[in-house]
This record gives sequence, structure tokens and C-alpha cells, in this order.
Amino acid sequence: MTTEQGNHRRGLIVTSLVAGLIGGALTAGGVTYLVLQEEPNLLNRVTQPKREQAIKLANSGVQGETDATKAFKHVSGAVVSVVNLPKQGANLEGDPFFKRRKVEKNDPRQGETSSEGSGLIYKKEGRYAYIVTNNHVVADASELRIMLRDGTKLTAKLIGSDAVTDLAVLRVDAAKINDVAAFTNSTQAEPGQSVLAIGSPLGSDYATSVTQGIISATNRSVDIRNDDGQSLGTSIVLQTDAAINPGNSGGPLVNLAGQVIGINSMKLAMSAQGVNVEGMGFAIPSNTVVDIITTLEKQGEIKRPTLGVTLISLGNVAQADQQNELRLPKTVSDGVVLTAVEADSAAGSGGLKKFDVLTMMDGKLLKDLGTLRDILYGHKIGDTVKVVYYRDGKMQQTMLTLK
Repeated sequence: MTTEQGNHRRGLIVTSLVAGLIGGALTAGGVTYLVLQEEPNLLNRVTQPKREQAIKLANSGVQGETDATKAFKHVSGAVVSVVNLPKQGANLEGDPFFKRRKVEKNDPRQGETSSEGSGLIYKKEGRYAYIVTNNHVVADASELRIMLRDGTKLTAKLIGSDAVTDLAVLRVDAAKINDVAAFTNSTQAEPGQSVLAIGSPLGSDYATSVTQGIISATNRSVDIRNDDGQSLGTSIVLQTDAAINPGNSGGPLVNLAGQVIGINSMKLAMSAQGVNVEGMGFAIPSNTVVDIITTLEKQGEIKRPTLGVTLISLGNVAQADQQNELRLPKTVSDGVVLTAVEADSAAGSGGLKKFDVLTMMDGKLLKDLGTLRDILYGHKIGDTVKVVYYRDGKMQQTMLTLK
């Protein structure tokens, strides 16, 4: 804007103000005249702005800490970022729970990328402190680090992990660890109960972020699938609408007493029909977490019974092959097909062979691989289970001693 234009614009403003006064005089007549006689500086007071008063900040009307604030302060010091420096050649692309970045400057591993998740310090004993996180956060790691709330970085050792429950235990030197979180009984969680999700969404740049929501459902059964889309069974989880984003994996789900009721593990971003989904996050219940991490501390792994077979769901076999190759009756639509059997395994010792179709175990129908896994993992090594199967179109049964 030129000076001339600026002066012209100011002239318009002043003109409009004066026009308003004249118009007022015409409308109000003698009243305006008398005011001008008694206060001759009125025009100056109108056309010249008053001196600005300083804006004051009032005291907050929210006095004291809320329950959410207290809960966050109670547990946030025990929440850490977990940094995974993967093994050379490890392919973690496409995993939605990680943020990747170049390692920091002056790091001897410059040029490599790292993956970041969250973790929770749950125990401090002697020289060591123990951290629970998700198995997928630490998978394929050549080196693991954690970052405390104050930015302190520590090298972590993987004590044990379990892919089935997606849990892992890390150990660090306890010298700089001051805060430890406490678990509570997850069976007491109720729909509608307020909860906080704490972690490092999108990595340690946003470490110790907190979101609030409610428990949407307890004992929610979620289907877990492998890279080929085959069901690996179901996980029983807590559902929440608290925002859970990539990097939150392994962080705690906390009640308003500051107690941990679950470990955040996954979210549903899109339905099977391709519909975008919001506010559907899932956490592994604390009761499950405590059982698993206690065993991982002692054994480094979870030992479960196996059948000693390779198999696929019957639903993945073409209808023509079901009739022509497997010779199944048309009434059989669910089950699992054995594609390989180890000779000295539970299945081999029980007489099962390649291309047998298992339809029942323990008196329960086998709909797919996930159903079989759930039944199998409900048993201990040494248990005996009854299996119903089809071979060459004929139904048979056998007893298997789990190994």
C-alpha cells in the first residue's frame, strides 16, 4: 500500500466516523448540540482512540489436580521409549507400529534405521530393572535401548519374548531408575471406565504422550492373522477408544488410580470391508501380562504343546480338491488339513498322516487354524486329547498325547 493510498484509507475511516456523528446530530437534534456545547472535546475523544489497557491473566478456575492428572503423574515416570536397532537385512517395512528414523549423530551405527515403540518399568530388583513391551517392538533386534522420561538412554537386554501373546521382557541397569508402575486386576475393568494410554506415539519425539478415553469392552476376542492372512487364533483383549497410534505399542493402559490394567498392543484402522475406523484400540489385559512376564523372567520363553504338523485351514482348499483329492463328504465344510507330519510328534505317534483332515478336537469343532490353536494352548504338555479326522472320506478318531 502506498502512503497516498494509506492516507486515503484513513480519510475514509475518519469520514465515516464524522458522517456518523453528523447523522446522529440530524437524528438527535438539539440533544447532540447541547452535549457538544457542554463538552467541546467530544469529537476529539471519539476520533482519537483511547489508551489501551493491559490484558490481565485471571487465575485458573480449575483448582487442584484432576484424577487424570494424578494418575498420569503417578505412572508416567515408569513409561519409556524402546528403540530397536534391527539386525542387518531384517525387513520390518510395512509394520504399522513403528516410527523409523536415522540413528543419532556420532552413533557407531550411523546410516542404519531404528524402530521405536513404548515400554513400562514394572519391577526394580537388586541391580536390575525390568521392562515389559510388545514382542513386535523388539523383533529382529541386534541392539535395544530405552529412553527414560528425562532423556536418559540405557542399553537393554532382551530376557524373553512370546510371539503368541505379543509380549517381551527387557532388563536394564537399575542405577538411574526411580519409578516403577503397579498392575491391577484387569477382570475388575468395566465398560465406561475412564482410562489413559501413555507412550511414545510416532517415536521418542513425542515420548510420554497421554490420551484419555474409556474402556469400550472387556474380554473382546480379536482374530490374529499371519502374513498370508491365515488365522493364528484369537486374543482376548481390552478395547478402548483412547487414541493409540504407531509407537504406543508396549505402553500402559492406566486407570484413574494410576494402576496399569493393560499393555497397549494394536488398533483397528480399517474394517474387512475397507471402512476407515477410529477409536478402536486394544490392550493385553494385565492379568495375562503378569502371567506371561513372570514366566519369561524365569524361562525366557513360553513352552506350549505342539502337534508336530504343518497345516492349512480347509477353507483355503479349493472345493474341487476337497472332493477329488481329500475325498471329503459334501457335509464337511470346516476343519484343518495336515500337509506334513513329523514322525515322532504327538500327531505322528497318534497315527495321523499327511492330508488327514481334522474336524474336532477335545469335543470342539475346528473351524480353522485359530480354533485349533486356542484349544491346543488351553492344554499343558503331557495332556491327552481326542481328535476326530477324515482320511479317504472316512471319519476316524484317535488320542494324542501332547508333547
